[in-house]
Amino acid sequence: MKLSNFPYLVQKEIFDNMKTTNLFWLSFASKNIKKLIKSSQAKRFRSISRITYSNFVNKWYVGIPFKSINMRTMEDCMEMDTIMTMSEDFDGTKHIFRLNVSGKKIGFRVSNEYPIPEACFPPILKARAFKAIHNYISDFFGNTVVYQWIAKSYRFFIPQLPNLSLFVSMFVHPLENTEVLETFFASYPEMKHIHIQWDELQLISPESKFYQAESIRITQYRSPTVHAFLRNFKGRQATLCDCECGFVELIKFMNRWRSGEGSRELEYLKIMTRSFSTNLNGVLNANWVKHIDAAKKPPTHSLTDLSTPEPDLKPNTDPIISHTYIVRESDNRVASISVKGWNFIFGVWKETEEEFLRMVE
Repeated sequence: MKLSNFPYLVQKEIFDNMKTTNLFWLSFASKNIKKLIKSSQAKRFRSISRITYSNFVNKWYVGIPFKSINMRTMEDCMEMDTIMTMSEDFDGTKHIFRLNVSGKKIGFRVSNEYPIPEACFPPILKARAFKAIHNYISDFFGNTVVYQWIAKSYRFFIPQLPNLSLFVSMFVHPLENTEVLETFFASYPEMKHIHIQWDELQLISPESKFYQAESIRITQYRSPTVHAFLRNFKGRQATLCDCECGFVELIKFMNRWRSGEGSRELEYLKIMTRSFSTNLNGVLNANWVKHIDAAKKPPTHSLTDLSTPEPDLKPNTDPIISHTYIVRESDNRVASISVKGWNFIFGVWKETEEEFLRMVE
């Protein structure tokens, strides 16, 4: 008996007891089946927070991450329910069947690694295939899901797709051609997060799209200053590791923020210096820095951490509990300042100074 002949409640009961991966592949049976699955499983799909694309050499994986418990350590960990794989096809049409994917005929074969079909295509059609597959996935699961592309290198293939959050890690060789990097940044102007290890950041143009990423994590080993980054960054969150940074640079940064001249979108900044001779306590002595009574308890600043594609494991930035703050002149918003050893942390509140002080206990 055909599934379509069953009453809707029976169909829904069947779908409710199927794995999401199996529902996804069943949706290719017909437009009506796809429509039935989407309507009956709308609540389930709304509970999916994100779908990720990740790659290894010439193979890509599409999966739904979920939180689980590592029974050996009893700690939270992330696992992946892989719904499909994709690879560049090097063996012609052998064992391939074709499916209509968003109006495009895409070849599939049964993977040796996973018991699910694997999309395969020649390199020249890679971009077209990814676009069709992404359009199908986003139409199937809907716009309540966040779609992430996790790239371990900027040299790997990264398609330009709508509604896709890009997380990219970059180790840049000291002799890297800066124009190659600038071209990459310009090609993906709405990056979610960049983790970059490079000692020559001063070579990046102040107008580069690099500075517009929502979140950036930088590791430097030789660069003498972070002045250019602090002046040019236009994103929301940044962490700078193993950097040399003096209190004078931080004073200039805070003064620009206070006057409204820079860092208008900044929410969180953490700088971990590596110079044991640097005394950052000088930033607390500027005459426009304000202090909460030492006998009172300041509120805790903490935000959703944009640097990780796995917010279920590390949902928030490091908390800031500080008696020291400054106020932006243009809108009276507050930023808490914490200096601990050689670490400087700066967290911006959405509250005005009056609202902020009402949270002090």
